[in-house]
Amino acid sequence: MQIRTRKVDVHIVINSTVMALLVTYIFIHAMLGIIDQLTRATTHLKKQPQIGCNGREEFCNRKYSNITHIATHDAPFIGVLPMENQNVDIPTQLDAGIRFLQAQTHRNAFGKLSLCHTHCLMKDAGLLSDYLKVIKVWLEKNPKEVVTILLTNGDRLHIDEFHRSFNISGIVPYTYTARGDPEKWSLDSWPTLGELTSNNTRLIAFLDTGADQAKIPYLHNEFSYFWETPFETLEPSFSSCKIDRPVGLEKFPEAVKKRMYIVNHFLDTRIGGVEVPNRRDAKKTNAWIGKSSIGEHAGRCANMYGKKPVAVLVDYFDKGEVFTAQDRLNGF
Repeated sequence: MQIRTRKVDVHIVINSTVMALLVTYIFIHAMLGIIDQLTRATTHLKKQPQIGCNGREEFCNRKYSNITHIATHDAPFIGVLPMENQNVDIPTQLDAGIRFLQAQTHRNAFGKLSLCHTHCLMKDAGLLSDYLKVIKVWLEKNPKEVVTILLTNGDRLHIDEFHRSFNISGIVPYTYTARGDPEKWSLDSWPTLGELTSNNTRLIAFLDTGADQAKIPYLHNEFSYFWETPFETLEPSFSSCKIDRPVGLEKFPEAVKKRMYIVNHFLDTRIGGVEVPNRRDAKKTNAWIGKSSIGEHAGRCANMYGKKPVAVLVDYFDKGEVFTAQDRLNGF
């Protein structure tokens, strides 16, 4: 009996130690986030000038598929905790120059379609319809801007639930629809930003799973038009440019050539077996040049495939040199 008690005591000590380490990490992570927040109180993000299309006269005559956007990964998850990937809210992201927003969706405890990080008990950033309303208001105030949203359908919900949220928000009239068979689309099929702004179809929406363009044509199936590099990366070198999704696309070179692609350039770290965003190294990860930088990663992929990515997904976009990277990748 005494031996068995000692074993139980050892397990309790180990479990308590692991829990203490996890709590300590969360505390340190939160403190780093608070320091970031205090720093931002004295350092304001610059607003992108409202000239031309998406801040550049040259973009008005450039096709959507020939522009590289810095994209905010998990854009609505804002704050200092480990499950929060950005530091500033959606209007501030857009004002600063972000034109590509990615977000996770799940059904919340009340049966509503919400922006939740992995699970709504972990992080619920509010209803999808409210998120879309915020973007709609911003588009109304900025008539020369084109915004892309990429939504993940974590619960594999029916397309009608997404359509309902879009309708509630009032944003549908701003949406662009890629007409025709996606399999016949190429990079040249996309309109210029000037055409999108002239037609006031300035929101391009993609859904990673469950899209049905025959039924809801403005909600595009992401992987009919894009492919992605690996994500949830723990390796700071970002050495891989392989096609991660859709699985097996690399066997069809013509399809690879015809589609746009997304470089996942956000770094995670592991604590207690849980992967969380690497806030500490965000400035280095989001640099333009150097080891682990956007320039090195996106440049390697561009050399490999003979074209630049249309989106580079990042965490904590306000750290580093993301807009310098965006300018350089676009030839400025």
